[in-house]
Amino acid sequence: MTSPAVPDPAGSDTDAGTSLLAPGWTGSPAASATGDRAYLRALLDAEAALTRAQAALGLAPAEAADAVGAAADPAAFDAHSLAERARGGGNPVIPLVADLTRAVGETYGPYVHRGATSQDILDTATMLVAARTLDLLLPDLARTEGALARLAAEHRNTPMPGRTLTQHAVPTVFGLKAAGWRALVLDARDRITAVRDALPVQLGGAAGTLAAFGSYGATDPVALPTAYAGELGLRAPVLPWHTLRTPIADLAGALAFTAGALGKIAVDVLTLSRTEIGEVAEGSGGGSSAMPHKANPVRSTLIAAAARRAPQLAATLYGSLAAEDERPAGAWHAEWEPLRDLLRLTGGAARDAAELAEGLRVRPGVMRAHLGLTHGLIVSERLSAELAPVLGRARAKELLTELAARAYAEDRSLGELLADVPELRDLDLADLTDPARYTGAAAALTDRALERR
Repeated sequence: MTSPAVPDPAGSDTDAGTSLLAPGWTGSPAASATGDRAYLRALLDAEAALTRAQAALGLAPAEAADAVGAAADPAAFDAHSLAERARGGGNPVIPLVADLTRAVGETYGPYVHRGATSQDILDTATMLVAARTLDLLLPDLARTEGALARLAAEHRNTPMPGRTLTQHAVPTVFGLKAAGWRALVLDARDRITAVRDALPVQLGGAAGTLAAFGSYGATDPVALPTAYAGELGLRAPVLPWHTLRTPIADLAGALAFTAGALGKIAVDVLTLSRTEIGEVAEGSGGGSSAMPHKANPVRSTLIAAAARRAPQLAATLYGSLAAEDERPAGAWHAEWEPLRDLLRLTGGAARDAAELAEGLRVRPGVMRAHLGLTHGLIVSERLSAELAPVLGRARAKELLTELAARAYAEDRSLGELLADVPELRDLDLADLTDPARYTGAAAALTDRALERR
């Protein structure tokens, strides 16, 4: 009997950007940007940049910056070993500094991590990971927005039932629905862009006073965070933010909003692609292990799953705002995994949303047919307004209530029944009862929404 294979820790999901239980983000750009190797790279980038910044201000020799930069090669470090040894001090920076110092060598090793605290490096690395992930997420949002803009323009006059509380309400057009989806994507883009542009480095030393840097010769320690930020392409913070977690909270909010905005598109597609509705369909649905005939809306399903998880992850990050003292015990540590999960989920949802929008199939004929499912009653709002001047408000309401019941009982359209009413013979009932002629300003609203860039 063959024994099951022993898992290889080096091939874990955090390294490979894959997980058997996470099809929503597996294989996405965000997956590779948030794996253990990506974090290791960011940690090493943060350490090397710190030495470069000190060298630029005359606090370290240029040779030290070169030596640390050369040694800070992710391929030379064992992420699995660092993870195991992180238990000793509660974070991976402590063993990483030891390994990096040893790799740099005796001459310039003392310049590794000089003056910094573990949270400086891990927070800065987290901002790097977030920046690199958002830089990959934004193009997917752009793809989604572009595809939805094309759908909105193409279907600005495609009538369909508007639905409220699950029931047919009044007619609308599919172009307006697509334009609304696009507006949410643009809102997400704007929030993600603003957060991305504001991501700061972290540098404060042991308790956020930059005291150690003064001991190492800095006459103006406050200049060091600015130099550090310049080395990494991040913002320089006004203050060390060890327990002032605005950057994390803002990032959480933008990511959760984005997941929810994409989730709105997904749940609409899930509803409209039901077998008994079939007004839209995913370009290439997924299969079933038991039912060969099925083409499941998989992209929408995965996006909807991400949208349901994102708020709880963001809630943990918001909860970590309550961080005591100058360095917290537990609040900071609670952020790491949910933030990575949120970056992955949202990045995966953005990838899936782009594929969904670009491949979405719209069925105008089905939409038009569904406008007749209520025997013409979908335009009852219009008829109430149009018949009141002719019959009087009370009589119009009474007549429409009566004919609504008869339409279902006799399986006749409201237009046919209205044609039997003598007082209405001079009205163009064909026009009044045509759902396609009662879409209000839907087309104009669609055009207005598409003006936004």
